[in-house]
Amino acid sequence: MPAAKSAKTSRRAAAPRPRKQPAAAAQRERASAAPLETSKTRVGQILAILAKTYPGAICALTHQNAWQLLVATILSAQCTDQRVNLVTPGLFAKYPKPSDLAALTPEQLEPEIRSTGFYRNKARSIVGAAQMIAGEYGGQVPPTMEELTRLPGVARKTANVVLGTWFHLPVGVVVDTHVQRVSRRLGLTRELAPEKIEADLMRLLPREEWINFAHRVIWHGRQLCLARGPRCKTCPLEKICHAPDKTWSSQAPAAAKNKRARAGRKR
Repeated sequence: MPAAKSAKTSRRAAAPRPRKQPAAAAQRERASAAPLETSKTRVGQILAILAKTYPGAICALTHQNAWQLLVATILSAQCTDQRVNLVTPGLFAKYPKPSDLAALTPEQLEPEIRSTGFYRNKARSIVGAAQMIAGEYGGQVPPTMEELTRLPGVARKTANVVLGTWFHLPVGVVVDTHVQRVSRRLGLTRELAPEKIEADLMRLLPREEWINFAHRVIWHGRQLCLARGPRCKTCPLEKICHAPDKTWSSQAPAAAKNKRARAGRKR
């Protein structure tokens, strides 16, 4: 008995310290966001300033139809739009229709998109989406959220890009890293998960502004409200922005660590 007790005590002493729960990191990150300021007057001011500053904001991904936009959006995971725009002209010249890509294996597509990063996951998603579109939708990209999110590699963000940009349907709000960062800095949400941020924005914004809001905020995030070193002195929203730390980063530590691992999955 004494020996058993000693062994048990030894095991207890050697047991590793419990790790901090992810919720703790999320709570700290949430606390670093701007205070919620969601009055109709202030939201209207934000929309007006964005409209005046970025009147011509559009999707930066080059495309000529819904299929090209869908593929380009899948490729844009953890990749710049500029890089995607260098890859897609040659890709679509070689494989112009979904049926053309549906005939490939992912391994055959990989060399064509290697420079966009995470090309194996992206190749599986694109070939799988092409096969479903060619086989079930007559080669036409479906125009509903339910149908789009059935496609491999397509979640709400990608579906919102296609529905809003090509079909002009305000079904939701695109929440990429820029929309996430800027919305939190402006106090429009305190959430971290994209789907929860989208829900907040859908409640706050008039439906007719959902598409343009995302386009304009993405431009704003790229030009002024940078993740590190935001250019607050030249920002037209500075007077109504109360972010607690102008160098604040939008990604919680755990989320940043796992961000690359998620690239190429459903977006």
